[in-house]
Amino acid sequence: MKILIIEDEKTLSDAIVEYLDGEGHLCEVVYTFEEAVEKIELYQYDCMVVDINLPDGSGLDLIRLIKKRSITVGIIIVSARNSLDNRIEGLEIGADHYLTKPFHLAELNAHLKSIHRRISFNGSNELVLNEIKLIPEEHRAFVLDEELVLTKKEYELLLFFISNKNKIITKAGLAEHLWGDHMDAADSYDFIYTHIKNLRRELLKKGCRDYIKTIYGLGYKFDIT
Repeated sequence: MKILIIEDEKTLSDAIVEYLDGEGHLCEVVYTFEEAVEKIELYQYDCMVVDINLPDGSGLDLIRLIKKRSITVGIIIVSARNSLDNRIEGLEIGADHYLTKPFHLAELNAHLKSIHRRISFNGSNELVLNEIKLIPEEHRAFVLDEELVLTKKEYELLLFFISNKNKIITKAGLAEHLWGDHMDAADSYDFIYTHIKNLRRELLKKGCRDYIKTIYGLGYKFDIT
């Protein structure tokens, strides 16, 4: 899961990133309202963790902006404010959960997983598409009930493809989703082809249909039509 952390308290944001990275998520961090707006305009995220009190604006206004632009993303508010009015306001404008500081990182992670299941998998712990089955919380994939042996990036690539089935995805879009900010300086996306080739080989080896199609000049499509 790709997560944007919007939290100006560096000690806390560092702790969140360290924990969530260890849980297999890809995290990016910003510390101000303006930095958050820039990220939202440039990139897509599965979930966002938003502090209400930012040095140059309100996290609540940021959520209103996200909803106004119809951006599909899970939102968890984290705040030192524990008033009922703040909690109600945050949830009414579109946040999925409201955590009061201090909170347990395991609880934050559980909420993130719950949101991701609801948005991407209709609340299920498993994602089934024809002969393919994924168990996201265990990072496991199966074809015809035989488990695939995939690297972390190959699994994330398969999950991203299935979550965006029948859509054309550019190499840049794949790279940005899987590697985040680290890809901004890349001068080539040729390594994406290697990951796709390896993933396709493992799928076909287990008897899966060849869903991964190259759309020349544009990118790739996980075509189930």
